[in-house]
Amino acid sequence: MGVIRIALPLLVVMCCVLLQSTSALIHVVGGTDGWEIPPNVTFFADWAKPRTFGVGDKLVFPYRMGAHNVLQVSKADYDNCGHDNVINMFYKGPTVVKLNTTGEYYFYSSVGTHCELGQKLHVHVVPGKGYSGRGRHFLEVFSRALAPSSPHATNSALSTTYISFLGLLSSFLLVVLLI
Repeated sequence: MGVIRIALPLLVVMCCVLLQSTSALIHVVGGTDGWEIPPNVTFFADWAKPRTFGVGDKLVFPYRMGAHNVLQVSKADYDNCGHDNVINMFYKGPTVVKLNTTGEYYFYSSVGTHCELGQKLHVHVVPGKGYSGRGRHFLEVFSRALAPSSPHATNSALSTTYISFLGLLSSFLLVVLLI
């Protein structure tokens, strides 16, 4: 019984800390257009420009296998659509890439002349949290995906904050009651 009184509060606190620290953003590359041949060569640069990419954020490249791919390459290869220094190759879409470290990341599609037509992306990853005016925190995306659709719109950022606050409050009360 004594072990349960100690283990249960620790488990609850750990769960709350993990939920609270889930602040990585999920960036869907190209927005609603996805990872396709763009309408112009600056499309993906324009898409990335207003965004901040933070360590821990994820890039989602939505595409069908066989129609496109994603190569992570060096800057030199990115600039000339070459493949001398390929870092990673992804052929099964959709591809999810976690941005683990700060620095520059370069991607392009090597199918046909897709790269030359502008299907390429450069992102600069900064320490700390990423930001996107239309981006969603992982918890928001996850909770929205599980929630039943409602005819009434809600403020998802407020809802996420409220859920996190309730989780921390209930954990605190549980710990107090069990001790």
